[in-house]
Amino acid sequence: MYNYRYLTPIQKAEILEYRRLQGFPPHSPPHPFQNKPFYLLTAACYEHKPRINSISRRQELLDQLFKNFLDAGIEILAWVILTNHYHVLVNTVEFKRVSGIFRLIHGRLARQWNLEDKLRGKVWYSYCDRAIRSQRHYYATLNYIHYNPVKHNYVESPYDWDTSSVHWYLQERGREWLRQCWVGFPVQDYGKEWDKFSL
Repeated sequence: MYNYRYLTPIQKAEILEYRRLQGFPPHSPPHPFQNKPFYLLTAACYEHKPRINSISRRQELLDQLFKNFLDAGIEILAWVILTNHYHVLVNTVEFKRVSGIFRLIHGRLARQWNLEDKLRGKVWYSYCDRAIRSQRHYYATLNYIHYNPVKHNYVESPYDWDTSSVHWYLQERGREWLRQCWVGFPVQDYGKEWDKFSL
């Protein structure tokens, strides 16, 4: 939906009709699965602008995520924060609280960052979620999160990115565990067609 404003009126109507027939909201990501134990949550800056553009902002966002998710009883299992989007793998029993947490965090940071940058307007687009469907899907998701900075050409190795749980896993599980996880649950085309991903 990022390119919606550039579509012709006919293309816009086709997309909206498709979304209506699928039971999706007209312009925001759908949240069809709300009773699963694990989710990949993804949030992006509006128009993918690099608003999370410093280590201090990435750490501030991470601190807010941990504080607010923990307060809601939601465990963060893996994370990566890039300059224009982020992913977190969570264990949750009450999915309906997730949107409120994002509104709180994103609202607070949007105001602060707009003041710091002397800008006005939207900072965040929204968030989307993917229910984890199996053990294989879980570990492929973990690898996808850790590989994300490489995928987007920020670094050559996942270990070179500053705001990622790969460092926590390296310390707690070791490099051999991470290597076995990578070999056993390859990323392949993960994320290419989110809604069709099934393992």
